[in-house]
Amino acid sequence: MANNERLTQYIREALTELPDVEEKKMFRGVTFMVNGKMCLTVASDEIMCRIDPAVHEEAITKNGCSTVIMKGRPYIGYVHVKEEVLRTRKEFDYWIGLALAFNAQAKSSKKKKPN
Repeated sequence: MANNERLTQYIREALTELPDVEEKKMFRGVTFMVNGKMCLTVASDEIMCRIDPAVHEEAITKNGCSTVIMKGRPYIGYVHVKEEVLRTRKEFDYWIGLALAFNAQAKSSKKKKPN
């Protein structure tokens, strides 16, 4: 899956004012780490958002949104949003805002200790 440069650039611009943003190549795309925590990922025709698990069920009722499935297991708090529903600034800002709101309260993954 190739990265979508247009979506990547939109997210860069949306996060430009934040002090602690890092881009990493992960999940067949570009992942945006905010405050050391995974927040958003861009793939070929969608973004993946890390959101509050408490709003997950409501989020997946929205057009173009689905639960992330990895290794056959649903990941509550992670959603894919299709590019076609991100056409307006209002829709785009909604999903970015949802991911950033949860990022403020999300816990960081524990770093593995070297052997």
